[in-house]
Amino acid sequence: MSNAIGVLGLSVMGQNLALNIGSKGFNVAVSNRSPQRVDETVARAKAEDVPTLSGYKKDETDGYKDFVMSLQKPRMVIILVQAGKAVDASIADLKMHMEEGDIIIDGGNEWFPNQERRYEELKASNIRFVGMGVSGGEEGARNGPSLMPGCDKEAWEPIAPIAQKVAAQIKSDNSACVCYLGPIGSGNYVKMVHNGIEYGDMQLIAEAYDILRIAGKCSYDELQKSFEDWNKGDLESFLIEITAVIMGKKDDQEGKDGYLVDKILDKTGMKGTGRWTIQEAAERSVNACTLAASLDMRYQSARKDERVEAAKVLKGPAEIPAVDKAQLIDDVGKALYASKVCSYAQGLCLIKSAYEQKGWGAAPLGDCASIWRGGCIIRAQFLDRIKKAFDSNPSLANLMVDPDFAAELNSRQAAWRRVVTLAIASGITCPAMAASLNYFDSYRRATLPANLTQAQRDFFGGHSYARNDMEGNFHTQWTAAHAKMEDVSSRNAGNV
Repeated sequence: MSNAIGVLGLSVMGQNLALNIGSKGFNVAVSNRSPQRVDETVARAKAEDVPTLSGYKKDETDGYKDFVMSLQKPRMVIILVQAGKAVDASIADLKMHMEEGDIIIDGGNEWFPNQERRYEELKASNIRFVGMGVSGGEEGARNGPSLMPGCDKEAWEPIAPIAQKVAAQIKSDNSACVCYLGPIGSGNYVKMVHNGIEYGDMQLIAEAYDILRIAGKCSYDELQKSFEDWNKGDLESFLIEITAVIMGKKDDQEGKDGYLVDKILDKTGMKGTGRWTIQEAAERSVNACTLAASLDMRYQSARKDERVEAAKVLKGPAEIPAVDKAQLIDDVGKALYASKVCSYAQGLCLIKSAYEQKGWGAAPLGDCASIWRGGCIIRAQFLDRIKKAFDSNPSLANLMVDPDFAAELNSRQAAWRRVVTLAIASGITCPAMAASLNYFDSYRRATLPANLTQAQRDFFGGHSYARNDMEGNFHTQWTAAHAKMEDVSSRNAGNV
């Protein structure tokens, strides 16, 4: 019997996604550059009772011919290899044996312009191409990820029945965490922003932990309970859930005691998608200050040796203000929630701007919230409400002005301000939480001091300005020297 789909690339994500597909009853073929990975995957399929998985090793002469020929038409292959050159090489190998109408799906974290390039290159051979973000890590790939495809609709139709079974399932409304997001590039763009929001979520949680630990002098038992309690309310999410587990984990090395998180070196790794998000925010002129602050803190964490030396000469406040611990825990929970809303608002504004500027059509913001509800790293309870907000008002300018979210931000702002003020007074770093508060404050103000900035631009560069009481553009001769200089320039121009 022919296989319904193939998976090429059997590292952690590829192997688990292949087993997921097979466990849903689809015949799935797997292959890999190294034969050992194929053997491992076939053995694991047998151990996990997935009889619908078949392994095909790359032949030195014919490459992936047997693997490709085992697939029913239109042939569909998901590539899960390292982004960049490895994807291009895999496409070249597959292309030798594929025919018009066949479909290649790249499921890796890829920079969206690369997917647009590959689409155009394969189009010449009438081979269809899909860029599909896959989120959820090892566990999500095996049991149900969030899938974010971008492609021609004709390419999506044959894939959809498989993707809808394989994706994470939301029991409350019987939906799958996958939907068609638009033309090529759009799926990878949404996945990129997902990862940028993930950076923001993780940094905000780290700041909440730091404030409670230092200013609140909370024990790890108290920290664990706080995160467990938060996970029962508005903050319920995968990242809050696992943070509660981390807070309670004792050192597991022989002869060591204390809590494991205290022993982990404070240097955060990254793979580039957060940086892409901030680059795109700058390109689209979108304020993504919380996400940018989170990325900056990863850069700062990497300078461990410099920070150790700096700590010897740069001093913070001599004393930390006294606090009511119970009040602080409540305040931090409210500040974390409000900051999180701002972080998601920034990411969704970026997606909206990209769709408008790229000509991808109306941004499916409600759909993005829907497919992020399960399987992915940023899955959270309040995504149901984000989906509802954009479904109710697809033209909503910003999540913060949705009536329900606006009411929540307004009601939490006193606690939010207390937390940020306390952190600053205590010398505790809270760039993402403070950035979220500044985002809220700058967006809610009808008037900003940008009038002065524009006046300065006109003063030194003659850039002109608009007025709030008259139509047109204006330029002022700010000093007598300016007037004289402009008069000379005008006379010289007349002599040319």
